[in-house]
Amino acid sequence: MMGDILGRTNHPDPYNYLNFERPQLKNGAGAGANINKETRNIAQKLEESGKNIVVFWGSQSGTAEGFAQRLAREISLRWGQESMMADLSDYDPATISEIPSTKLAIFIVSTYGEGDPSDNTADFWNWITKAGDVSLSNLHYVAFGLGNTNYKFYNRVVDVIVEGLEKLNAQALMPVGRANDAEGATEEDFMAWKDSLFTIFKEKLGFQEVEAKYIPTLNVEEDESLEPIDLHHGEPSNQTDSHKGAAQSSPVRTLSITNSRELFTASDRNCLHMDVDLSDQPELTYKTGDHLAIWPTNPDSEVELLLEVLGLSSRRDVPVIIRPVDPATKITLPTPTNATALLRCYLEICAPVNRDNVRDLAQFAPTAEAKAYLTKLGQDKEYYADFINRTHLNLGRLLQLACPGQTWSNLPLSYLVETLPHIRPRYYSISSSSVVSPRKPSITAIVSSTPLPDNSNEMVHGVTSNYLLAISQQTRSQPHPHGITYHLNGPSNALEGGKIFAHIRRSKFKLPITSKTPLVMVGAGTGLAPFRAFLSERCQVQKIGKEIGQMILFFGCRTPDEDFIYREELEEFQSILGDKLRLVTAFSRKEGTPRQYVQDKVSEYGEDVVRLINEGASFYICGRAGMAREVEKVVGSTMQKTKGWSDDEVNNWSKAVKKKNKWQEDVWG
Repeated sequence: MMGDILGRTNHPDPYNYLNFERPQLKNGAGAGANINKETRNIAQKLEESGKNIVVFWGSQSGTAEGFAQRLAREISLRWGQESMMADLSDYDPATISEIPSTKLAIFIVSTYGEGDPSDNTADFWNWITKAGDVSLSNLHYVAFGLGNTNYKFYNRVVDVIVEGLEKLNAQALMPVGRANDAEGATEEDFMAWKDSLFTIFKEKLGFQEVEAKYIPTLNVEEDESLEPIDLHHGEPSNQTDSHKGAAQSSPVRTLSITNSRELFTASDRNCLHMDVDLSDQPELTYKTGDHLAIWPTNPDSEVELLLEVLGLSSRRDVPVIIRPVDPATKITLPTPTNATALLRCYLEICAPVNRDNVRDLAQFAPTAEAKAYLTKLGQDKEYYADFINRTHLNLGRLLQLACPGQTWSNLPLSYLVETLPHIRPRYYSISSSSVVSPRKPSITAIVSSTPLPDNSNEMVHGVTSNYLLAISQQTRSQPHPHGITYHLNGPSNALEGGKIFAHIRRSKFKLPITSKTPLVMVGAGTGLAPFRAFLSERCQVQKIGKEIGQMILFFGCRTPDEDFIYREELEEFQSILGDKLRLVTAFSRKEGTPRQYVQDKVSEYGEDVVRLINEGASFYICGRAGMAREVEKVVGSTMQKTKGWSDDEVNNWSKAVKKKNKWQEDVWG
């Protein structure tokens, strides 16, 4: 089906990596002048770079991007095929029609929210759903989607894209693959699909499998001539995101935390309220309902462990420059930098090591025993699954466990840069009103420290929430409750005095334009955060004499004594708003009472909910996706019973209110 592909020698500008270099570097300005000359025609890019397989990715959180990177590398190393990964937003969508039949396009795309495409998929999504007189009959493709059955529109994005490709006569080599993260199966779903793809490579395309040995696509080279001022020491940047994504977000800035307090009374759990000051950053503004993105760093213990195991402790601060071996490789990490910054601020070293990487690491093992151990762990699915249920398998711990006391001097830093996920910000719903507190947004963050299912003595600590807890504890001159430490002063002491790197991301989760519009709000746990902001704003609007619509807030937590966050503030809102606000609570672990969840209360107060909906209420849900799905089911069945609707009428109503933004969700997991 696919003919032989001849290599090309007319490569495009190989200096794209200089986009991340400091302007102080003497060669940076001249070479960087060509950065924007990269073509946006993917067919031309494939031809110029001599590639015959392109792995497109569309990702909001970075998972799909990571899969695309892994797949492109493995295709090159294991099958000897020239491949590249491509951000969907980097190329004009219509140019896929120019990809010849001798090449293969692979799409790996995620779905999030209400069946929405990622920011960098949006342009391609718009094109593929509207393209008319276009033929893709020459395009051979495969597709894999990332989704979660807790969301109503499970894997909608990949399904819509595949439907569009088929309408334009593109030719699929195999059925679409779908990952389901509801049970944490995304990784294994991807690997099973990848194995099926490789069977197609062998049986349909006639590719010959070769022994997979690591061949770097980039070089990480020491350069001691560079001065500290030339380096990136850990400062994050979000300006390499897709055009749409960048438009939705402010630049990353250094922000002060002016107030931090504990919201839980339980001794073994933490939930933080933090006020952040925008006063020193006049260009940063937010609107009620927006998100604050926090850029974390990795814990000191994990950084030190990995530096030691890799034999880099003594050279941790030596400057390194990251350069592509292949000009088609896009460098997305700041350079030049050093090993400390890479492991502390730029790479997700706390993430579990997937089976693919476990298997690949065997080739760098210092001993035959370590090689055999990693090979078995990487190849045996059941053995691996059992192992990770008993221990948290991040890179440093794995290397130490596989070969205690040995230095992995054969494991190059370039491998880590190529294979480890990059640190990305975590997004928190802003829990303050921009009307009431325009320069001091607040966030509400539950701290994640979870025992392993088969090993209650070992905890898996959420990176960002524990980083925030460490900052909060520092302001009280107290240690982190689990003894975790971080480099809280940040690169070049930029974060000294309780500061964070953060940016604002715009959200569609907004109050109605008119304050007379009724509201139905459903939140569980920290899902209360945006509703604290909504109610605060409505109180302020009422104070200046404007009419306020009826509101009902459903809030759920474990017990009224331990984790009923913002209880006093909600009571104050109730006092100010009077009969305009009804607060309905559900407690899942209240002693002496049956378990109740917010969806149970929505059902119990179904008549009131339907009445407000009939009066034009906007409906909001914030919390876990599984909860949101149950709430939608309850509301749908209540509407059906009240109005005598059929299933189709309920579905049509649901689509209509969402299209009008009368039903909004801010959900996760």
